[in-house]
Amino acid sequence: MIIETRAYARAGLLGNPSDGFFGKTISISVRNFGASISLYESPELHIEPQPQDLNTFRSIFHLRDSVNMLGYNGGIPLIKAGIKKFGDYCEENSIKLPNKNFTVRYRSSIPRQVGMSGSSAIIVALFRALMQFYKVEIPIEILPQLVMVTETEELGITAGLQDRVIQCYEGCVYMDFDKTLIQTQGHGRYERINPELLPKLYVAYNTNLSKVSGKVHNDVRTRYDRGEQDVIDVLGQIAQKAEDARTALLEGRPGDLHSLMNENFDLRCKIYNVPESNKKLINAARACGASAKFAGSGGTIIGIYKDDDMLNQLFVQLKKFNARVIRPFVV
Repeated sequence: MIIETRAYARAGLLGNPSDGFFGKTISISVRNFGASISLYESPELHIEPQPQDLNTFRSIFHLRDSVNMLGYNGGIPLIKAGIKKFGDYCEENSIKLPNKNFTVRYRSSIPRQVGMSGSSAIIVALFRALMQFYKVEIPIEILPQLVMVTETEELGITAGLQDRVIQCYEGCVYMDFDKTLIQTQGHGRYERINPELLPKLYVAYNTNLSKVSGKVHNDVRTRYDRGEQDVIDVLGQIAQKAEDARTALLEGRPGDLHSLMNENFDLRCKIYNVPESNKKLINAARACGASAKFAGSGGTIIGIYKDDDMLNQLFVQLKKFNARVIRPFVV
């Protein structure tokens, strides 16, 4: 029997990037793109490499472009780290695994390094497959933490809980990463919001604007850890946007998210060095009448549009910046 599991791309609706700083966020899963795992029993544990894991290139320029898009390691380190952490979790919780092995392969349609969390999607899908294969239950509120430490402790990737929470819970989720909650129980307060309450959303991404999120976050992390009050204040204001959006959605005022999303991005610009190329994409979307903010660390934006005419304008205007516009499929 072949086990097939999947995890989806994500977009930060409000509150990002406060999630790594005990803030609050709302995120959606974007089912237009996903990572999938196929796993079946075999005599030995075998990880099947994908084309991006191979070390043969057409030319020096092919190698350069591959590294720029995929990094140096492809997906194999993610799979190895995820399997190790799953084994660690079982051992630490006295879960005895049966003596059987498996072959695993992964696939992903999530655009790389544009803030849609392609790496964590692979790990979430892997954990789901391993849980099925070994018949192990990991509480859903614990699973995002396991996925995060797989990346941070095993691979040295800068990561927060937001991406892993939405990929584990799916749909639309409000997250409160209260420091006391995180430190006492290892997870925050996660509340599902009915996606039918959401306004009309678009997502636009441009791989030419991609940034590795760890590099984007490093300076702010240092300033935050130093206790710089302006950084702490701005991150608090960004978190408040998520709380205000939650209230607006639950009270039937989805239109309020238009200004909240714009303000979220404007606050971000106060403490982050946002490249002009990214700002141009944001401004082009706003010129169409839509709201616009980063969906992650850069390269992808998200916002609200009014009607099909405005959506068509977004298609046309953002294409000038090599950006593809989609309507996110949220269930």
